[in-house]
Order: sequence, then C-alpha cells, then structure tokens
Amino acid sequence: MGHRLSKIYTRTGDAGTTGLGDGSRTAKNSARVAAMGDIDELNSLIGVILCEELPADIRELFTGIQHDLFDLGGEMSIPGAALLKPTQPARLEAAIDHYNADLGPLKEFILPGGNRSAALTHLARTVCRRAERVTVALAAEEAVSDAGRQYLNRLSDLLFVLGRWLNKAAGGGDVMWQKGRNA
Repeated sequence: MGHRLSKIYTRTGDAGTTGLGDGSRTAKNSARVAAMGDIDELNSLIGVILCEELPADIRELFTGIQHDLFDLGGEMSIPGAALLKPTQPARLEAAIDHYNADLGPLKEFILPGGNRSAALTHLARTVCRRAERVTVALAAEEAVSDAGRQYLNRLSDLLFVLGRWLNKAAGGGDVMWQKGRNA
C-alpha cells in the first residue's frame, strides 16, 4: 500500500475543490463530495456504536458494514466505479429477516431511544437516510452504482430493526410515540 498519507495537508483544497480518486477535481460543495461526507459520517457513527457493549454477532455485523461503507465511499470518490457487489444489499436483507424475526409486529410509530446502543443505532439510521438522499440526488446527475444506492436503502432498514432488537436484548422495548401526549 505504501505511504498514502505521508503528508496530511496539501493546500490543494484551499480554493474550494477536492481531488477525486481518478485524479479529477470537483467542488467541495458538489453532490459527490456531500455523498462521500455523509457516508463517512455514517461510518464514523457505526464506529461509535462499536464502542458500546454489543453481542458478538451484532459487533461482527457492524464491523462488516464499516468495511462496506468504506468501499461505498471509494465508489463515490471514483466516478463510475462499482466496488460493492450486487449481492451485498441481499446480505443486509438476510440480516433484517434474521433480527426482525425476534421482534413483535409494529402497530404504532416508535421514537428513537431506549438504551444507548439502540439510540445510537437509530441515529445512524437517520444519517444513513441522509446519505441515501444525497446519493440519489447524485445519481440523477452522474453514474452511481445500483448496488450502492440499494445498499444504503437496505442499511437504513437494518439499522431500524437493530435499534429495536438492541432494546429488546437489553430487556427493554420500543419507545412508543403517543400522539398528542402534550396537548
């Protein structure tokens, strides 16, 4: 791999552009850079979740997701690249089915919360949805892999299920929304 980051500051971005993986430059406020940033933020938040006490299978799942998100960030940094495999969204679907099987059906909306790991997982879901929105906006202008867009969509669903599952595993349950509670 060599010394990829031997110099941290280059000053090449001082004028408001950043270098992409293919050598081209783009504005720091472009949809591509926004997508890269949101995916990076999501990956960082998954790292925070991994600081929590988690069951080994959930820890392994989140660790794999971090690697996938880094690959997806690579896709965003190289226009036209496709690093995620078409099978990766299906892997998330299998995890959704597995963890959702332990949960009761929802009849009401739930609030993000419960225990700390569940609340952080719900926060990650909202960051994932933002990353998905920005990626869809980018895809309207430039090539973005189908697998990348699908992955973010499935991941937000998985994070919702995992938030619920983590609350249940900790002996709690969903935090139910109460319409008009403070009226």
